[in-house]
Parts: sequence; C-alpha cells; structure tokens
Amino acid sequence: MATYHWYPGHMAKARRAMEEDIKVIDVIVEILDARIPLSSRNPDIISMGSGKERIMILNKADLASETVTREWVNHFKEDGYRAVPMNSRDKRSFSSVMKAIDSAAEKKRERDLKRGIKNRPVRLLVCGIPNVGKSTFINSLCKRNVAKTGNKPGVTKGKQWISVQKGVELMDTPGILWPRIDDPVSQKNLALIGSMNDEAINRDDLFLELAFVLKEKAFPVMHEKYGIEQTDDAAMMLEKTAEKLSMKKAGGAYDTDRALEHLFTAYRGGDLGRISLEEP
Repeated sequence: MATYHWYPGHMAKARRAMEEDIKVIDVIVEILDARIPLSSRNPDIISMGSGKERIMILNKADLASETVTREWVNHFKEDGYRAVPMNSRDKRSFSSVMKAIDSAAEKKRERDLKRGIKNRPVRLLVCGIPNVGKSTFINSLCKRNVAKTGNKPGVTKGKQWISVQKGVELMDTPGILWPRIDDPVSQKNLALIGSMNDEAINRDDLFLELAFVLKEKAFPVMHEKYGIEQTDDAAMMLEKTAEKLSMKKAGGAYDTDRALEHLFTAYRGGDLGRISLEEP
C-alpha cells in the first residue's frame, strides 16, 4: 500500500496555538467525517482535550451509509460521548446539535452558579481535520457566513471567536492533521476523502485504492453507469469510464486522466452512492 503524508507549516503553528486556547474552552465540538470516523479523529485533539466535555459531529452523513452511521453513533455513545450525525447543509440537523451543546454545558453552568458567576458564555472549540466541512458547519450553526468555506483542505488559516447565540460562543480554528500518520489505513482513507492536498500525493496510486473501494461497495452503480465488471482492473475501469463519457484526447485515444478525475469527484460528491469506509 502506498503511503500518504501532508503536514504543512501552518498546521504545526495551529497545533501549538490550540494547546493554549483549549484551556479556556468548556466544550469541544469535534467534526468527523461520517465515512471515516476513526481515521478523521486527530489524536492530538483527543489528548489535548482530555477532561473536557466533548460532542462528536458525524458530518457529511449524507455521503455515508445510513446504517453504518447509526452504528457509529451508538459506538461513541457507549464510549461516553455525545454523538450527532448530520449534513451541515441541512439546517434541520442543527436542533439536535444545540440540544447536545446544552447538555454538554450543564456541568459548566452548575459550576458557575456555585461560584456566583452569572451569564458567562459557554465557550465551544470547533475543531477537526481538513475538509470535513467544519466551516460549513459553523456557518449553518451561526445562521450566517462567518467562516470561509471551500472544498479543499487549508481554507481556514487562523482562529476567530464567533457568537452562536446569546450565552454561547465558539472558537473556529484551522483544520489540523497530526505530524505523523503511522497507520496506512488511516493514510489511505484520509487521502481518499480529500483531507490531504491532492497535489502532494500520487493520484494514480491512490486510484488503485479507490478502484477497490468502488468495486467492493458501489459495484451496482459502477456497473450501471460505466459498464464496469467485477473482473475489471483499475486501468480497465478508467478505460470504460472514458469510453462511456466520450472522453477522448486530440488523437482519438480515450482520456483516462480525465476519467480518473471524474471518478474521484463523483465518489467524493456522493454521486456513486453512500459509501462508508470504516465500520465500528
């Protein structure tokens, strides 16, 4: 299996800043990708936030298997976490999020009352690895565009305090990976969903992994859309996709590079079905 690494300098700086910021936080809202809840958990955030109330948001649940996501919610609840599956673009999801925030903040408010502290806002830290939909989540939660969004890692560059509602404010932070991802499965999963910079990895090697996933978890769709058979290797899958979509180069040969990009985009956008890469 190929290895994939991407840890730009601004992430190291953001990690150091988070170590200080987390001291004034009451509740950590950790945004995970519902397709890879384990691989998208940053162990640095886990260790830095030890002892803090924590909410697990299984974001992009509309791209993951509904059944598998329910299993993940139960898994995290059994571990003592509040877990909420959601699609950040569906505003109906946010009533469950606010209920989880209120529940997580109860102990903090009780401590404040005992100390005679009134009306101090509950402070949230919204964090997660790149490209899990963190900024879209924040904008939807705040009901206004307060965080930059983009379908690529590294859009958020610095921290900012944002008012959610009266008595609740949050800190937005850049998405950070951890310096060394030793688990090759996590490397692969993060690269597949786009949480690493595509320009920093070998797309041809990564497509070999994607081809396996698509045949295993999306074969009916691949067969119907592109005529893919179970016996087809990755090269044949690209050839058939290019043929089906009439993607040709100037000389008439099928443009498998365009086909590769098409399949990555279709997979990441959910056009090939709701696919979970990890199960509890």
